Amino acid sequence: MDTTTIGLLYAGVTLVLLFSGMPIAFALGLSALGFMAGFMPSAHLGSVAETLFSELDNFTLLTIPLFVLMGAAIGKTRAGTDVYGSLNAWLYKIPGGLGLANVFACAVFAAMCGSSPATCSAIGSSGIPQLVKRGYSEGLATGIIAAGGTLGILIPPSLTLILYGLASEQSIGRLFMAGIGPGTLLIFLFALWVMIKYSLERRTARAAATDGPAHAISEDEHFSWADRLASLPRLLPFLLLIALIMIAMYGGWATPSEVAGIGAAGSVIMVIVLYRCYRAGDVKVILSGTIRESTMIMMIIATSFLFTFVMSYLGVTQQAASWLVGLGLSKWAFFFWVNIFIVALGFFLPPVAIILMITPIILPSLKALGIDLVWFGIVMTILMEMGLIHPPVGLNLFVINGIAPEIKLKNIIWGTMPFIGLMIVGILILCLVPGIATWLPNHFYQGG
Repeated sequence: MDTTTIGLLYAGVTLVLLFSGMPIAFALGLSALGFMAGFMPSAHLGSVAETLFSELDNFTLLTIPLFVLMGAAIGKTRAGTDVYGSLNAWLYKIPGGLGLANVFACAVFAAMCGSSPATCSAIGSSGIPQLVKRGYSEGLATGIIAAGGTLGILIPPSLTLILYGLASEQSIGRLFMAGIGPGTLLIFLFALWVMIKYSLERRTARAAATDGPAHAISEDEHFSWADRLASLPRLLPFLLLIALIMIAMYGGWATPSEVAGIGAAGSVIMVIVLYRCYRAGDVKVILSGTIRESTMIMMIIATSFLFTFVMSYLGVTQQAASWLVGLGLSKWAFFFWVNIFIVALGFFLPPVAIILMITPIILPSLKALGIDLVWFGIVMTILMEMGLIHPPVGLNLFVINGIAPEIKLKNIIWGTMPFIGLMIVGILILCLVPGIATWLPNHFYQGG
């Protein structure tokens, strides 16, 4: 059997296992073991444990459970409500201020926990009822939260960028810094759309509601300067912790692993001091959640390394790379079709699986075409953000549907469509102005 046939069979078996509902780690591992037994010397089966351990014996991987602990500690508290309430007090006078408060609250919370579902749940449980109550359409209200939640995998610290850094052998510090500009760009685009859509909905509502102020969006709210200042203690601790993490990493004071330790320790101290989460039950929830998620991610990483090892041994990776290079596509044509491929995978697979499965295949072609791997990692992350909010397996859609079951899933999906368009616009801007992603890491990492 030739390499091409083996490669197609390998990909087909893996996809069948993934689509069967089997956990990602088991699907990748079972596929790898099956082809190892069928097409490789039997001696390799005896070294599986050693292969897995050697790949996991990487100090950088320590960042994963530490950042997960940071997110679990923050997610256990009412932090989402506090961040949202504080921002709303400061932004309520701006047209669409309540919507903007939700966008910025998602950004702040995402930067703290790095989890899209946790961000949607924490901010959406408070934000969606308030938005709908004040006349925002169900689509806009849910779209804001679903799209805002995706920022968790782009704005550092981001587990997705850590995994991409490991798969592509790129500096995690550079990737984190590269995510700041594009993350800010998406926040700006989301906020601009919310203000425009708010104005259109308000105008339509006022024209329709001739017999009463049924849709007087946000006009019943008022916050004095005393209220605004009183809300700051609910927001400042989060901003200070984010600032501490950024300064420690980009000031050269600490490695990513050490920064993760700072973030985890800071978040645990914060939830104990501010939210009194020191009881045995609270600690158990935080630690058990951290263990479950960390174990899941580490198992996926371990089996993905085995998966790519088998793929490389059988020559599939080399064959695929040669085929891609042999197509003779220009840099931008190749970039376009890879983007389409990633979007298609996003219909069915989560970001972790996409990164660990396809990065080894496309990496040689990216290098050959001179595509900046840090810049591409940011674009790839935005593409996977889109996968979190488009059907059929858009995770954030179902999280929103779970916290707001009275809103039809159809309305949630249509509400996210404009934000998918904005992400595409963001990628086009990054193609035209790549410095948005590359300037900061190039400036601060001039020596390497």
